[in-house]
Amino acid sequence: MLIFYFFATIVIWLGILSLRSGLAFATYVRCELVCPLPDFTPFVSVVAPCRGLEDGLRENIAALFQQNYPAYQIIFVTDRADDPALGVIGDVQDLWRGAWNPATKCVIAGPATDSGQKVHNLMAAVAAADSRCEVFVFVDTDARPHSDWLRALVAPLANQKLGASTGYRWFVPSKGGFASQLRSVWNGSIASSLGERGDKNFCWGGSTAIRKSTFDELGIRERWRGSVSDDFTMTRVLQEAGRPVHFAPACLVASLDQCSGGELVEFTNRQLKITRVYSPHLWKPVLIGSLLFCAVFFGGLALVIIRSILGQPYVVPLTMILIIYLLGAAKAFIRLRAVSNALTKYRRDLSRSLPAHLLLWPIASALFLVNAIVAGFSRRIAWRGITYDLKSPTEAVIISRKSDTL
Repeated sequence: MLIFYFFATIVIWLGILSLRSGLAFATYVRCELVCPLPDFTPFVSVVAPCRGLEDGLRENIAALFQQNYPAYQIIFVTDRADDPALGVIGDVQDLWRGAWNPATKCVIAGPATDSGQKVHNLMAAVAAADSRCEVFVFVDTDARPHSDWLRALVAPLANQKLGASTGYRWFVPSKGGFASQLRSVWNGSIASSLGERGDKNFCWGGSTAIRKSTFDELGIRERWRGSVSDDFTMTRVLQEAGRPVHFAPACLVASLDQCSGGELVEFTNRQLKITRVYSPHLWKPVLIGSLLFCAVFFGGLALVIIRSILGQPYVVPLTMILIIYLLGAAKAFIRLRAVSNALTKYRRDLSRSLPAHLLLWPIASALFLVNAIVAGFSRRIAWRGITYDLKSPTEAVIISRKSDTL
């Protein structure tokens, strides 16, 4: 019992620290959302890599045409001329034809050979940017940005000391479902790791802005070569150069979709495998922290059940488990409420997902442990129908392609 009490005390202390970080996240989000934006609206090239069809693709692409921004272009890029996403893009372009709309360009990058397909596409897209471009903005087509997203993402770059400005994804389960809810909870814990510390923030490839001059000066296009992760690589380059990353809470974007249990496991395993390769210093704390939590929380529950069956005292261990649970639930509540202030359009959907965030966070922690263990033994991932072997941060080998996913 003394061993359990010792480790349970450590987990409670870590829970208190985690709750404090959640409060700091909420405070930062609240302050940033009411802070006036700098008047900085240079010409922007928005790069949107596509591959295949996905839930809500038409609406997500349409959102890029509806930005409250004076002058920008959208560069859609894919690897194949017969990608069905191009048909959806064409339909949206026709819908906006005749009204004011940004300039658009479709780039066919061809199949990747020495890099991840998304990275290969991005490299082709930035090379095709308009000569007026002062800022690159990268967005994923599974995100649905609001109309002020582009302005809020670019404005912080008025501070030329910044390396980049970033938002992040928040999964909004469109049709509920256990797997979709659990993915939202799992991913939400990563969102709250962003905040005021620009030297600790990371770029998220689905919503990142960077000055073209910074991009060129740091040679990011060349540093991408051989990589499968555009955002991890960009983050590392900026950190090496001592250029902070600004987190813009107004650029949290909703990702409205649903997933099956298999897709949940594939997605979460992929994220941790990529982290294991590109940022092992982040993977190790996830492994150790989730292992410690699961041993204490779930092991403690088993201990309480066994002691109650045997007629032995169990109030103290049960109390410690409840404290651990309540600390995590409190952070989940604070985080979700903060995100609701940023994603006001989806406040009702987020309210409906509150029970999942309060109840499923221990299961999400257990899933993190499984993901971290799997990442320790495998570097092979499947992403958008392509299977990669991640040899190193600068070498990704394409194992196979599935054209029938398009």
